Amino acid sequence: MKPINAIRMGGVDVLPLVEGGKGVSISTGVTAGHWAAAGGAGTFSAVNADFYDADGKLLPQTYQGRTRRERHEELVQYGIQGGIAQAQRAHDISGGQGRLHANILWEMGGAERVISGVLEGAKGLIHGITCGAGMPYRLSEIAAKFNVHYYPIVSSARAFNALWKRAYSKAANLLGGVVYEDPWLAGGHNGLSNGEDPTRPEDPYPRVLALRQTLRTFGLGDTPIIMAGGVWWLDDWENWIDNPELGPIAFQFGTRPLLTMESPISDAWKQRLMKLKEGDVFLNRFSPTGFYSSAVNNGFIQELRERSEHQVAFTPEPIGEHTAPYGVGPRKRLVYLTPSDLTRVTSWEVEGFVEALRTPDSTLIFVTPERAREIVTDQVNCMGCLSQCRFSNWSQQEPEFSNGKKADPRSFCIQKTLQAVSHAEDEATLEHNLMFSGHNAYRFASDPFYGNNFIPTVRQLIDRILTGR
Repeated sequence: MKPINAIRMGGVDVLPLVEGGKGVSISTGVTAGHWAAAGGAGTFSAVNADFYDADGKLLPQTYQGRTRRERHEELVQYGIQGGIAQAQRAHDISGGQGRLHANILWEMGGAERVISGVLEGAKGLIHGITCGAGMPYRLSEIAAKFNVHYYPIVSSARAFNALWKRAYSKAANLLGGVVYEDPWLAGGHNGLSNGEDPTRPEDPYPRVLALRQTLRTFGLGDTPIIMAGGVWWLDDWENWIDNPELGPIAFQFGTRPLLTMESPISDAWKQRLMKLKEGDVFLNRFSPTGFYSSAVNNGFIQELRERSEHQVAFTPEPIGEHTAPYGVGPRKRLVYLTPSDLTRVTSWEVEGFVEALRTPDSTLIFVTPERAREIVTDQVNCMGCLSQCRFSNWSQQEPEFSNGKKADPRSFCIQKTLQAVSHAEDEATLEHNLMFSGHNAYRFASDPFYGNNFIPTVRQLIDRILTGR
């Protein structure tokens, strides 16, 4: 393998190894601090991050507000507290080595307020902010206010071009790097555009080359591009290293840090990672953000698939083939189905899927009474964790605080499930909550590095990455 040399990033020389940010409460100050201490760029998630009492005991995030707006305000304050706590832990562990980045999602609720509060409360502890899941135009403005570097996450040259022309050119000196996140292989939310086929992955090299060419037109030829998504061993990427065509390249590892001694996920989760097979992680579009996302195909995802499969179109009046009356809800208000769909509905009801819930697309989904109660309760308990949520119809925009559509029962409360899985200790909780993961997670099972259930420290992982297989 080619020798790995330090590159200039964020104003200092660091190893071109970046920890990918994973929220909620998965990339912590502990993992980030150890990654930075080893000479790379550690990243903690500032998305609903954990915080602690004076004795270091985890404090639960409980909501007392009676309205969604009140709970949203609580969530923002929790986010600021958690981000500051993680920044302090990362700083203490890093010992001044490497770089420390805070990761946020542009579409998370109160994103600007949270990261501004974290940077204000943790002055001097954070060197950069990374941000994706949307088009974060104001990222450079926030970075300039607090004099930190910023690292936008994009999945195409076109996206960066738009961001640069609209905003980033005004703070070019603080652009620490650009993260190219492969929309087919990365974990969590993915940046697939409407014109890209989720079933046909594209080679990242020409896409990253196009990004480099775009950067050069703006005088950013020496700005690092951070390759994220699908990175496992660096010798898989040998033709990228010291490649003058691509310019300075760093590599981001999101999935592999999950399986380290410092990783906060449970032993049950770590053992689950060891057993994944190729294809167990796949793209889906169930997220309340509306984005594609990559997750482990467990009982949680299978139930969401079931909801969408138990779905029929309806009309409020007899129109065309929709001639079969069907009563919805306790009052049995009539809608009209096609006769063939009514036959399908009857078969689902025999199986126990007797509750019909309306979607924004003039369809009905059929679920069990228990699932219907859970969906409605979760929608009522919304705390505004996203800027807009299709599951609950929340929007953080005044004055209505609504996205103007009906709540969509085909999705789920992402805050609830990510908080549950991040603190899960048992297999059952893992099976029935959302487990984000990169598509290469199946390689844990076949990689000799993890033989005999070996789980490395962060330092051991970085050392092995640098020396190769």
